[in-house]
Amino acid sequence: MTAPRCVVDERFIVGESPRWHEDEQALYWVDIYRPSIERLDPATGARRTWPMPERIGCFSFCRDGRLIAGMQSGIAFIDLASGGVERVFDLEPDNPEVRFNDGRSDPQGRFWVGGMIETMDRETNALYRYDPDGSCRAMVDGLICPNGLAFGPDGATLYHSDSRRDLVWAWDLDPASGDIANRRVFAANDPGEGRPDGAAVDADGHYWICCVGAWRIARYAPDGRIDRVIGVPVQRPTACTFGGPDLDTLYVTTATFPLADEALWKQPLAGAVFAIDAGIRGLKEPRFGA
Repeated sequence: MTAPRCVVDERFIVGESPRWHEDEQALYWVDIYRPSIERLDPATGARRTWPMPERIGCFSFCRDGRLIAGMQSGIAFIDLASGGVERVFDLEPDNPEVRFNDGRSDPQGRFWVGGMIETMDRETNALYRYDPDGSCRAMVDGLICPNGLAFGPDGATLYHSDSRRDLVWAWDLDPASGDIANRRVFAANDPGEGRPDGAAVDADGHYWICCVGAWRIARYAPDGRIDRVIGVPVQRPTACTFGGPDLDTLYVTTATFPLADEALWKQPLAGAVFAIDAGIRGLKEPRFGA
C-alpha cells in the first residue's frame, strides 16, 4: 500500500459520494454545497463540472445512463447530457434545513438514501429505499445524520452509520424483497478518533470508513475489528470508493467545511481528492434500475 496522493487539488467545500464509472474508467463525486457533480479521467487528468440547482448529497449511476440523486428537495433523476433534473420523491422541499445526505444503490438496483437536518440536532430523520417501480418507503427511523451506506459482497448485508451517534449498524438484507432485519451494532466509534462518514466494502467483505475529523480511514473486518488504519494529510476525509482498471485504487473525497482559516492554512490539501493504491480489490458500483 502506498501513501495517499492528491489527484484533484481543489478546495471543495464538502466533497462526497465518490463513484467509479467502470465503462468510462472515470471517477465522479459531488460537492454538496457548491453544489455540483464532478468528474475526473485519471488517465488524462481531464476534469468536468456540472453545476446543480440545489444541494446534492449523493448519487448512483442508472442502468439507462442517467443518475439518481439524493438532493435537498428530494430524490431526482439527472441527465448530465441535457442538464435535466426530474424530481420523483419529495423529502420536505419547502424546508431549507432538510436534505438528503449519503446513499447508493444496492446490487438489485434499489436506491437507498438517508435524510438529515442541517443542524444535526434531532432524531427525526430516516433511511429511505426508492425502488425501480417508483415506490419509496422509510426503512429506518429515528436517525440524526445517516451515513456510511454500503453493501456486503453477496448483497445480503446492509451497513449504515449515524455520524452523530458514532455508530455503524449492520442489517440482514433480503436481496429479493429488499427487506431488512436483525439490526446490530457493527462498530462503535470513539468521537475523538473521528466520526463515521462515507464508506465502501471491498471484495473480501471488509468495511472501509472515513473517520471525519481524525485524519484517517479505518478498515473493519467482517467481525467488527479494526484491522487497518490509513492516515491522510487532511483532517476531514468524507467518503471513499474503489476504482481504477482493477478496482484496487481507493479514492477519497475530503472537505474544507467547517474548518477555520488557521486550520486550513495548516492543511493546504483540505478539500482535495486523493488516491491510495490499496492492494485490495473493491466491488463494482451497483446501478439503479430493473
